[in-house]
Amino acid sequence: MTTSTQDRPEETHPPYDVFARACPSRTTLEHVMGRWGGLTLSALHEGSFRFNELRRRVDGVSEKMLSQTLQALERDGLVHREAQPTNPPRVDYELTPLGREVAERLLSIVHFVESRMDEVLAARERYDETRGAR
Repeated sequence: MTTSTQDRPEETHPPYDVFARACPSRTTLEHVMGRWGGLTLSALHEGSFRFNELRRRVDGVSEKMLSQTLQALERDGLVHREAQPTNPPRVDYELTPLGREVAERLLSIVHFVESRMDEVLAARERYDETRGAR
């Protein structure tokens, strides 16, 4: 005997699906998992930073990219920007509780990758040898 759709309990779906083109979680995932977002969140896990301190910590990031990254992470509720009314102005960045949780998960991956880099480098070398690349 077949069941009609009326007889089946309504299927529940998660409210967000990163695989769906229009899902807003894609944008946040891009902010978190992108090169500068991931490094910025990981650095901020160490504590509060002023802009230039953070730029030095995230070696290689341009001023423009760091500024855009921080704005995106602040908009997503992962970073808090605190402007001090001093002369010259002082701006500090730190993780929000949500940002701290995200950074802790990222750091698990970072530490895992760092601990396995010898294997990765050996795999790259084997790959390059078989393809004639250098």
